[in-house]
Amino acid sequence: MRFLILPLVAALSLPAWASDADIVAARDAVRRNDVPALMTAMAGSQNDLLAPYPAYWQLTRDLDNASDADVRAFMTRWPDSVLAERVRADWLRRVARRGDWSTFAAEIPALPDVALDDELRCQKLTLRVFQSDAAAIAEAKGGRWMIGKLQSPGCETLLGTLVSGGHASEADIWRRARVLMTADRLSAARDLTAGLATPLTQEQQKAAASANPSTPAGAALRLYAVTRLVNSNLAAAEAAMNQIDGRVPAAEASEVWSMIGLRAARRQDVQLAMRAFARTNRSSLDDNQWQWWARSALRAGDWQTLEKVIDAMPDKLAQKGDWRYWKGRALMAQGKPGANGEFVKASNDGNGFYALLAREELGNSMSSPPEKWQPGRKDLARVDASPSVQRALALFQISQVYSRPEFRSDAQREWRFAMRDQDDAFLLASAERASKAGFYEMAIYSADRTDDRHDWEMRYMSPYRDSTRRYARMLDLDEAWIYGLIRQESRFVHMARSGVGAQGLMQVMPATARWIAGKMGVKDYSIMDVDTNIQFGTWYLNYVNQSLGHPVLATAGYNAGPGRARAWRAAVPLEGAIYTETIPFDETRDYVKKVMANAVHYASVFKHTPLTLKARLGTIPASVAPIDGPASAAPDGR
Repeated sequence: MRFLILPLVAALSLPAWASDADIVAARDAVRRNDVPALMTAMAGSQNDLLAPYPAYWQLTRDLDNASDADVRAFMTRWPDSVLAERVRADWLRRVARRGDWSTFAAEIPALPDVALDDELRCQKLTLRVFQSDAAAIAEAKGGRWMIGKLQSPGCETLLGTLVSGGHASEADIWRRARVLMTADRLSAARDLTAGLATPLTQEQQKAAASANPSTPAGAALRLYAVTRLVNSNLAAAEAAMNQIDGRVPAAEASEVWSMIGLRAARRQDVQLAMRAFARTNRSSLDDNQWQWWARSALRAGDWQTLEKVIDAMPDKLAQKGDWRYWKGRALMAQGKPGANGEFVKASNDGNGFYALLAREELGNSMSSPPEKWQPGRKDLARVDASPSVQRALALFQISQVYSRPEFRSDAQREWRFAMRDQDDAFLLASAERASKAGFYEMAIYSADRTDDRHDWEMRYMSPYRDSTRRYARMLDLDEAWIYGLIRQESRFVHMARSGVGAQGLMQVMPATARWIAGKMGVKDYSIMDVDTNIQFGTWYLNYVNQSLGHPVLATAGYNAGPGRARAWRAAVPLEGAIYTETIPFDETRDYVKKVMANAVHYASVFKHTPLTLKARLGTIPASVAPIDGPASAAPDGR
């Protein structure tokens, strides 16, 4: 059933919005499937700036039933827009799902790589497999697609195309079936093997641990039995692999050894992790597994192994500033030459955590920000003439006036689209426009992307400074650290709400806010009030810092909870950078790096007494050393 009676062609030709209220009403009408209300909202409109939006909402509300002509009409009417790009991507997913490969082949080149998700990438690869492209067949049978846990329809179609085209052997099919079983997709695994002479049965799945590993089916089942142990008993998983290693295909054994290594590394069982990774076929490791092998060696203080692992990494990964820095440290620890060369390369990789550490190793600490570059009138005029920037600012204004966060999300998409492939002058002029509008997160987004011309005061902006400075002084907290944390938490979006319920600039959880209010004796408060949010957030940050006794632990604890930050310590004192790099949670590891690097940059903007990143990171005390303080009484999170 089509969503609206109103034809899309009519929507394309209607005049657009007379007021912000009209576009809000139109969105609500589309949500309710209320055609009369939509027509009322459209009536009397004059400005066509936001005209693509009602047509987009109408079209995408029932895209499965939209005709190709409707879709093409939309993309023709508003070419070179973020909405046309989104429509094309959504439509092409459906085109591929229905098997219309000729249309897909004709239209997919118009979609830039940045707009592709895993499903579309799978579908592009499927098209090439369908065309019997030998390179595509080899890629499709490679690690990421065959052994990954991708579950989108496009990726399953890719595997089905391999099978139906005769490009997948019985061993390939069982290999994929084992991955599906490991992901608890038991029915999907049985369906995949249904065409084989001896398909998978429920009885075989239940008796997997006793299967004969000499056949493709038996090997898949025995390895599946091992993977079931990985989450619950790593020692048992290692023992089980030792029993069958050499009796199952080496490539598949390597995949399971890498699973054991990754799980052990994340649990900070570094010796087991290094034993498991050493049993792998290096070509089967993905980037994440390579990095956890390196992190395990780093946490173990095994500089020789760390150097060897980095040298064996895929070149693209080894060239990252992170591993350039640690390669330099490994060389330095072993008294080998070449460390400074690695630090120089790492120092040229942006202005983040490892670039700062590398510069400090070279004696170049961050004492003052780069010279500020000011955009001129022509630069501002270019920005003002951009339709996407105009739409972004208009949508942002609606989000503010009507307290409708979905319009802010629309505005952010428009802004990101407008910033693609822009020069530094355009980016900094855009940042200025966004900052003046209060669209702080996008001002930072633009200022962050410059290559040669910079505005550090924009990139590391400090709104709400009266409140932040006041509470920093009251609590004797480093203001630069607070700002580094707020920038990472919310990008200064004072109405920000996370998926788990954290709120405001400092992303304070409601339960934590109640606990803080009780401790402070505050009865009436709104956690969304800017001053209150900063007051509560800084109080909690100070509490965690005093309880854990170290700013790195406090930063990790602010994100993941004080209990986890404590648990991630080692049995011996750890350099702060090593503790940070080996945090098991990807989000928290990235968070700590960015907050601590931000603090260095804010200190330079504020002209505070310089404190190197290495000094800020310090040394993390051993887990056997007690940390005094009542952090366990607090909610384990913000």
